[in-house]
Amino acid sequence: MTDKVIWITGASSGIGKALAIKFAKEGWKVAISARRENLLNEIAKIHSNIFSYPLDVTDSEKCKLVFNNIKEKFKSIDISFFSTGIHDPKSEKSLDLDKVRQIMEVNFFGTVNSINAVYKYYKERKSGQISIVSSVAGYRGLPAGGAYCASKSALTNFTESLNFEMKRKNVRVTLVSPGFIKTPMTDQNDFPMPFIKSPEFAAEQIYQGLVKKNSFEIHFPKTFTIIMKILQILPNWIYFRLVELRTRTIKYK
Repeated sequence: MTDKVIWITGASSGIGKALAIKFAKEGWKVAISARRENLLNEIAKIHSNIFSYPLDVTDSEKCKLVFNNIKEKFKSIDISFFSTGIHDPKSEKSLDLDKVRQIMEVNFFGTVNSINAVYKYYKERKSGQISIVSSVAGYRGLPAGGAYCASKSALTNFTESLNFEMKRKNVRVTLVSPGFIKTPMTDQNDFPMPFIKSPEFAAEQIYQGLVKKNSFEIHFPKTFTIIMKILQILPNWIYFRLVELRTRTIKYK
């Protein structure tokens, strides 16, 4: 058992849950947060080195309180990993303003609330790591995903900006850009998802990127993310044509 500690938000399911279990198996102490306290408690009950800290990241003051509680228990937090996110593919097919606001509130502002909670701690500590989960959906706008893509694009740019500042304080910032991962969120999609991988695959890639490597961006699966990176630099007319051809089956409301 190591003395190292990681705090993971969005840990009740999907990538966050799989990563919590991965770090626990590697001997880390793991603090997990999400809104669904019952699911967090189930995970913590199975693993003696996982500890439940329920949290709704849209509450900025609660983010600070939870972080202080974690810090009080463990004294130091080596990695803060923020992976909270929602998506509603049905509402994305029409301009549902309430849903757009909700997605931005959770995905972007919820993550920024979490970063704000640890911001001063890492600047003063002058070591450690802040890791933020975005998505390849943040590379360019995709059909029927305006709010989700916008939230992830905002997160990607925010993370890049944060990196400039934190690097001067010897704090590592990492951006995680997954492709399609089988989670309750992607289970809502009604279209083919190329190169889709399991949460355990994602957890292994992230663990290696956080602990064994030192690059800014952790992206996977590489076959898919490299294709998306190529699409990112294509001229608009080529990009729109290619994506439109591949997504003709999407029916808008």
